[in-house]
Amino acid sequence: MTEGTAAERLKARGARSILRSTGVLVALALASGLAALLSTQPVLRTGMLAAAAAFATTAGLALVSYALGRRRDARSFAAVCAFAEGDPAPILVTDPALRLIYANLTARRDFEAAPGDDLPEILASQVAGAEGVSRRLWLQAHDRGHAREEVAARGGRRVLALRVLDSARWVWRLDRLPDRPESEASAHAGSGSEDPPVLTLGRSGAVLYMNTRARAVLGRRVKRIDDALEDPPLRPGAIQRVLTPEGPESFEVRCVDAGIGRREVVLHTIEDSALSEGGAPDGVDDLPVPLLRLAPDGRILRANASACKLLDTERADGRNLAEFMEGLGRSIRLWISEAAAGRGLHRSEFLRLIRPDREIFVQVTLNRVRVSGATELVAVLNDATELKTLEAQFVQSQKMQAIGQLAGGVAHDFNNLLTAISGHCDLLMLRHDQGDPDYSDLVQISQNANRAAALVSQLLAFSRKQTLRPELLDLRETLSDLTHLLNRLVGERVELVLQHDPVLPKIRGDRRQLEQVMMNLVVNARDAMPDGGEIRIETERIALMEPLQRERALVEPGEYAAVRVRDRGRGIPSDKLQKVFEPFFTTKRTGEGTGLGLSTVYGIVKQTGGFIFVDSVQGEGSCFTLMFPSYEAPEPVVEGPREPPARALPDGGSGVVLLVEDVAPVRAFAARALEMRGYSVTEAGNGEEALTLLSDDTMAVDIIVTDVVMPGLDGPSWVREARRARPDTPVVFVSGYAEDVFAEGGEVVPNSVFLPKPFSLTELTETVNRQLA
Repeated sequence: MTEGTAAERLKARGARSILRSTGVLVALALASGLAALLSTQPVLRTGMLAAAAAFATTAGLALVSYALGRRRDARSFAAVCAFAEGDPAPILVTDPALRLIYANLTARRDFEAAPGDDLPEILASQVAGAEGVSRRLWLQAHDRGHAREEVAARGGRRVLALRVLDSARWVWRLDRLPDRPESEASAHAGSGSEDPPVLTLGRSGAVLYMNTRARAVLGRRVKRIDDALEDPPLRPGAIQRVLTPEGPESFEVRCVDAGIGRREVVLHTIEDSALSEGGAPDGVDDLPVPLLRLAPDGRILRANASACKLLDTERADGRNLAEFMEGLGRSIRLWISEAAAGRGLHRSEFLRLIRPDREIFVQVTLNRVRVSGATELVAVLNDATELKTLEAQFVQSQKMQAIGQLAGGVAHDFNNLLTAISGHCDLLMLRHDQGDPDYSDLVQISQNANRAAALVSQLLAFSRKQTLRPELLDLRETLSDLTHLLNRLVGERVELVLQHDPVLPKIRGDRRQLEQVMMNLVVNARDAMPDGGEIRIETERIALMEPLQRERALVEPGEYAAVRVRDRGRGIPSDKLQKVFEPFFTTKRTGEGTGLGLSTVYGIVKQTGGFIFVDSVQGEGSCFTLMFPSYEAPEPVVEGPREPPARALPDGGSGVVLLVEDVAPVRAFAARALEMRGYSVTEAGNGEEALTLLSDDTMAVDIIVTDVVMPGLDGPSWVREARRARPDTPVVFVSGYAEDVFAEGGEVVPNSVFLPKPFSLTELTETVNRQLA
C-alpha cells in the first residue's frame, strides 16, 4: 500500500473520529447543563455550568475545524475539476463504488456521462471488457493507490489509468496511445514489460481481443483460444503450454469474468526454476485423478487441473487445505502434521468439501515424499459422494425400521389401553340412561377414545402394521365420492380440479385408508399455497413393459392405476426432498404440523402394494404420484338357488368361552362383556396357563378368544397345540397389530376370525356369536 493511500485512509478515519468526539462533547455539555439546572448547591451549579461551557466550546471548535477541512477539500476538488475540464483526454471521477461524481468536457462528449452512472456502463461503449478492466484496476488501486492497463478501445489502443485522490474520490483517465510498428511492439514485449498477455474470449472460446503483449508472444492473431494451446482445452488455474514462434512455452492460466458472457484470459510467465520446483508440464495436469502436493502445515504447493475442478477453484496453490475441506472430527492441520511425521499414512479419510452449490464427499489418501531434502505430502482425492450417499441411505433405512418397530409397539400397547377404556365406558353406559347427568360425560369419554384410536391407526399406518380391509375399488368413484369433503378441506381460495382416465383399471385396497391418503396429500397441497391456487388430481392408466427404476424403488412391469396430486405452491427444497416421508419431519412452522402426515401416506401406500414418488421445483410447486397395481377380480362362480337369508344374531348367547389375554384390564372388560351376554367365561393370563386348563379333559370349551402377542407362547402357537386335542374349537384372535401378524410364523389357523383392537362391547359379543352360529 502506498504512502498516499495510507494517508488518505488515515485522514478519513480522522474525520470520522472528529465527528464521534464532537458528538460525545455535545452530549457531555448537555448532561453538565442539565445537572447544573437540577443542582441546589451554588458551588456545584457553577462548576457544572463551567464544564458545560468548556465542553460546548471544544465541540464548537471541533466542528469548525471539520467544516474548514471539508471546505478546503471542496476547493481542492473544484481546482482539480477546473484543471481537468479543458483536458483533451476523458477524465472521470467516481466514488469507491464506481458511481460517477464528475466528468470533464471530453468525457461528457464522448461517453454522454452523467453523475450517478456506473463507470463500467459508461466505458462499455468505448472499451472492450470494461467491467473486467475496471474491476482489476480497482483491486490494484485499492492496495497501491494507483493502477493502469492497456485496453482495446474504439479508435485504437488506449491506456486506462486510475489514481485514488482521497477516500471518496477516484480519478480515471483514458489516454490514447500512438500506433507503433510491429517491430517496436515486439521489442517492447520482450523488454520485460509488466503488462502480461491478455486475451478476451467470447462464450464459445472465440478470441475477441488480444493486447499488444499477447500478439507479441503468440506472433499472430488467433481466432480461437484452442489454436494457441498445445494441450487444449483451456484449464483455468493450471500451467499450460502455449504455442509461440520460438516453440511451446509454459504459462500459468488465469481467467477473469468480464461480464456479458466474456472472459479475460491472463497468461503469467513461468520461470524455468519455478517449473523445476513447482512441477514442469510433465503430464500431471492431464491426469484424470485429482492430485495435491502439500506442505507439512497443510499449505497446497501444487494442485493439478482435476483437483482444481473438484475443489471448485481456478487456483489452489498457496492456499490451505482447511479452506476447502471439513468434517474430519479434528483439526485438518493436525492430521496433516501427523501424516508428515509418518503417522497414519496410507489410511484414507472421508472429508466434505466446502462448496455452496452441492454436498460433495472426497476420500483423501496421503503419502509422504522427500523433495530437495524437505518433507512433503502427496494427496490423492477420490469423489466419494455416491458411496457416502449409499451409506447414509442404509443408515436411514435402519433408522426408519427402528422407528417403525417403536411406533408399532407403542400403538399396540396403546390399543390395549384404549380397549380397556372404551370397554369399561361401554359397561358404564349400559347402567345409565340417556337422561342421566353422567351419560353425556361417558359419551365424551367414548368419543375421545375413538379419536385416540384414529391417532393410533396413523402410527400403525406408518409402521405398516395397521389392519386393512381390502376391497375392489374404482379410483374414479372413490375420488368422486370424496370430492365434497376435499372441497370443504381446501376452502374457498383453492380450486380443486379432478381429471380422470376413462380406462382406469381397478385396484384392491382399503377405501378408508386410501381416503385418508388423499386427504393428507390435499391438505399438504393447500398449506403450500397460502395465497390460494389450484390443486389438480389426475388419474391415469400406466402400462409398464419394462421395469421402472426410480430412486431406490423398482416398479415391476405390469398395469398400474396412477393418481397425481399437483399444486402450484412454494415447492420443497431439493435438500429436503428425500426426507419428506420420514416420521416427524415437516417443512411447516412449529405447531402447524406433526410430521406424521406423509409418513402415514407412505406406510398406507406401501402396505397396499403401491409406490409413491414426489417431484418438486422450489417456487413452482410439487407433484405426488401414487402407483397401485391393477387387480382383476376373479370371475363369479355360478351358484345354485340362493339360500334363505341368515337369521339375525341373537342379543345373548350361551356356551363356555376360554378367554386368554395378558393385559388384566382388557381381560376384565372382555370377561364382563361376555358374561353379560350369557356366556360362561374361563380366564387365562397367557398361553401356557390356557394349555394347563385344557389339559383337563372334563373341561368343556365352546370357543376360544385369545390375544395374538403375549409373553411366552403367542396366540397362534398355543392354539395349534390345543387343536391337537380339540380340533373343531372355533377361535377369535384379537390384537392391536395387523391381521397378518399371526400368520408370519406359520400357516393360517383354520376356523378362526380376527378382531382388531380397540373393540367395543358390541363388536366382541357379535364376533363370538357369529363364530358359534
